[in-house]
Amino acid sequence: MDRARATIRTLASPALHGRGYVQQGEHLAATYIQKRFAEIGLQPLASGYSQPFSLPINTFPKRASLHVDGKTLRPGYDFIAEPASGPGAITGQVFQLDTLVFSQEAAQQHLLSTNLRQRVLVLHQHDANRLAQLPAALQSHLLTAAARVTLVPKKLTASLAPTQQPQPQVQVLAQSWPAQTRNIKLQLDAVLQPAYQTQNLIGYLPGRVQPDSFLVVTAHYDHLGMLGQRTYFPGANDNASGTAMLLELAAHYARSENRPNYSLVFIAFGAEEAGLVGSNYFVDHPLMPLERIRFLINLDLLGTGAEGATVVNGRVFKQQYQLLTTLNEAGHYLPSLAARGRAANSDHYFFSERGVPAFFLYTRGGPTAYHDVYDQAATLPLTGFTGAFGLLRDFLNALGASSR
Repeated sequence: MDRARATIRTLASPALHGRGYVQQGEHLAATYIQKRFAEIGLQPLASGYSQPFSLPINTFPKRASLHVDGKTLRPGYDFIAEPASGPGAITGQVFQLDTLVFSQEAAQQHLLSTNLRQRVLVLHQHDANRLAQLPAALQSHLLTAAARVTLVPKKLTASLAPTQQPQPQVQVLAQSWPAQTRNIKLQLDAVLQPAYQTQNLIGYLPGRVQPDSFLVVTAHYDHLGMLGQRTYFPGANDNASGTAMLLELAAHYARSENRPNYSLVFIAFGAEEAGLVGSNYFVDHPLMPLERIRFLINLDLLGTGAEGATVVNGRVFKQQYQLLTTLNEAGHYLPSLAARGRAANSDHYFFSERGVPAFFLYTRGGPTAYHDVYDQAATLPLTGFTGAFGLLRDFLNALGASSR
């Protein structure tokens, strides 16, 4: 457990810049994982364990500041950029969206006659979610505003985008927004990188009996990176925790007494947060025949566990899920397991869509920080981590991974 905690602290530290696409954060994380693969004794399936690929990604590398009637809002805590936001340096007056535009033609005509070019459009999240209901001319007119601010009621949840809008767009926590706000000053540097070079990392342990058959353990190591030069998204639970579990399982099976009968492949995927890009690339460019994969286990969000774990595809691969529940009950590893159906919510997805039997396991119960600045190593309890390790080890063994 101490080693796993140290892994999570390293991956979620400011030195790795949120493992994203500002200041080479994901490359720094990849270098760390490559070093760990080598120390463990994994053999590379590609040169330096690395399978390179590229992707378009919108980034926020420098200025990210917002002042509202003289009040300074904090990036990450009070506001975040919309993932596809464009750049801008704007000082302007607030224009509050009249919600009558969703129901009255007169309100729509009034909006169309209003010059928004020096104004900052402000609207609530539930209204932003229904802008697509408006006529196309109105939607286009709203994009002429100098910037857009969406007020979010509960929490800020960051994400990534492969495109960039011309308009600067931010989300602000509603409780941080002063009442009767009139003036806004926004400075936001956004840079769209059309072909950012990143990588998947793949190591393996050859099987003793059937080296041409594979059990695969996966976890994504990337996260959301930075917003400006100081604010970063640590990603301790998502997914330093899953990466740490992958490394713990690799170290276990690398020991001679635990050497597997089937080959074990360990894949740390890049660009999961950008839309499962790394795993999709691997499935399109596999380094071993997909039909030779006996089973794949994807690990994501393993830092909690007070309530147990959920298994995506548990309702699809019922025999393997029954095995997993039997092992959990026998070992008293996690409080409960819950099965889900198919979901395109992590790196297992494209494998199972290609016919590879796969589970995605994540823990439940505990801190709920997700895609925000609060997902930190210091507050991650790892309640179910030891139990999940035992369950995953027994499951791999039962599938034929170990001679013991």
